[in-house]
Amino acid sequence: MDTTDLVKSISIANLANQRVSVVERVRRALDLLNEAEQLAKTAHLGFPRLVLDDSYACRGKPTITGEFAKRDEVEAAIVRVIDSCGWNYLLSESGLRTFMDAKAREQWSTQIADGDVPELTAANIEATFAQLYGTRGDMFERGVLQCFRRLSWDYKTNQPFKFSKRIIVRYLLSSGSPNHRVTDELDDLIRVFCVLDGKPEPDHRHGAYVLVSDALRARRAEAEHAYFYVRWFKNGNGHLTFKRSDLVDQLNRILARHYPNALASEAR
Repeated sequence: MDTTDLVKSISIANLANQRVSVVERVRRALDLLNEAEQLAKTAHLGFPRLVLDDSYACRGKPTITGEFAKRDEVEAAIVRVIDSCGWNYLLSESGLRTFMDAKAREQWSTQIADGDVPELTAANIEATFAQLYGTRGDMFERGVLQCFRRLSWDYKTNQPFKFSKRIIVRYLLSSGSPNHRVTDELDDLIRVFCVLDGKPEPDHRHGAYVLVSDALRARRAEAEHAYFYVRWFKNGNGHLTFKRSDLVDQLNRILARHYPNALASEAR
């Protein structure tokens, strides 16, 4: 598979070559800093103790200069930041995040934040993206199943064999404010609808949390999204009514593939 089919807006080879150039300059810079420190020490001059920022994949505060500086650790920490940012950029530009369920996104976000990513070479990019692209259908369907499993079956509206026209979401509000965990789950559901509908993935900054927050500020107890209406009550629960029965049918077909006897139970 040609990786350029996944990331059409950038050149994978060019990005990998630029990464090599950046790392080469980092090595030269570290050599020059070490040389300057040694010259200063020989001349009985001062030299600052430099440390890397302790955020984003640096794993503490590696010392760049000074008696505790360890060249290999410093270089590795800098390269981790370079590679982590590169992988994050590639994931965003490729559109593969659209097909990832919450679990896969969380795994990648943790790896990127920790700097636990493969070296950003053309070969590694092609292998990683080919694997992700090949499993995109599985990840997407896993997201549908996770959305379904999180529904509460304490209410007859929520049927344990399929998505219905209306579902009840528990704890949509917590102490009068939107519950981040629940609105994140609604964002997963919105993402699924968008993909099924052939629409681009929505910006999470304008997701379910903002939708409910804006309505609360306007002293409303309901809100409308492109794919559903939502109304909430004093007990904090939310009632979602789906607008697109065709998309709900697609969700149920996905469920049926994983639970072949589930929809048949409707007739019992």
